[in-house]
Amino acid sequence: MLTHPETLAVHAGRAIDPVTGAVTPNLSLATTFERAADGTLPHGNNYTRYGNPNRQALETALTALEGGREALAFASGQAATAAVLQALPAGARALFPDDLYHGTRALVQEFYAGRGLQAEFIDQTNPAAVARAFQTPAQLVWIETPSNPRLKITDIAAVAAAGRQAGALVVADNTWASPLLTRPLALGAHVAMHSTTKYLGGHSDVLGGALVLGADAPEDFAHRVRNWQRLGGAVPAPFDCWLLQRSLATLPVRIRAQSATAATLAAWLAAHPRVEAVFYPGLSSHPGHAIAGRQMSSPGAMISFLVRGDFAATGAVAGRLRLITRATSLGGVESLIEHRKLAEGPGSATPDNLLRLSVGLEHVDDLKLDLQQALG
Repeated sequence: MLTHPETLAVHAGRAIDPVTGAVTPNLSLATTFERAADGTLPHGNNYTRYGNPNRQALETALTALEGGREALAFASGQAATAAVLQALPAGARALFPDDLYHGTRALVQEFYAGRGLQAEFIDQTNPAAVARAFQTPAQLVWIETPSNPRLKITDIAAVAAAGRQAGALVVADNTWASPLLTRPLALGAHVAMHSTTKYLGGHSDVLGGALVLGADAPEDFAHRVRNWQRLGGAVPAPFDCWLLQRSLATLPVRIRAQSATAATLAAWLAAHPRVEAVFYPGLSSHPGHAIAGRQMSSPGAMISFLVRGDFAATGAVAGRLRLITRATSLGGVESLIEHRKLAEGPGSATPDNLLRLSVGLEHVDDLKLDLQQALG
């Protein structure tokens, strides 16, 4: 019966409490759990860093939504990313997209490169570049699509097939699309990664991350990330897990409404005289439009666009917005905008005039009016 994402989002990992009949899952704040007289764990829990009823329920739900074998919840998306990198063998070669979340790039370059990780950043939308990259053995290929912040679309199935043939672990950051729009495990990825802070949480009130392992994710890798989750200690608190599971129930209706508004805004921005370019895979002019149509059920609710002007003029547009909030992050019910070069710093390759817009649940006409007065 639990076959459609709307049903899974509401029911996976949830059960009626057998004692009280409560429909909403209970919150278990315990950090430790009683052993039986013989030293066994009759309730299956030992210490909350190793496991907690709320975390187990969340992981069950995430596994179902992504169609995976198991899920591991972390305290943040960065902690989930670090778990993957920590599980790689010493001196591993890893391939990342050239347009990549700034935090992932910083984690790789500032921490793991100094510990022997050989990181290369390539245009994964270019099949020839992907083929050249795999001529040398690689242990990891990291896919991020749509990419942050320029919304480049990587053909997950093609890159995953190339990675598998080369013997690489294939990990897809599915944060921007969510399991509602893209199923990377079904397209060949071994692992789907999420910053659950974003669309899965959806209310800008909880920090979290997750790895969902596919049916054929290598067991040695799975063993290492499980151990890192337990021993590294970057696990979410029970209340964070409870909040995330609460939010999953509305994920389908939220992201579909946000995506519909984003599609309208993207077309409107593309025709605006103060806008130089719009990066949105739902536009037929987008280079990845056809691939997005194959692997996404809708183009999503993220838009990046270039303002006609320099760094200062772009900042001024953001500064004039009244309804749309200037803030980092994305995926919440409120629309957020960010002058991305300002956030990433002078070493960033992001254009000076790029604004990244996370479309919320406000009425599309109100968002248009706000953007119009800011651009005008």
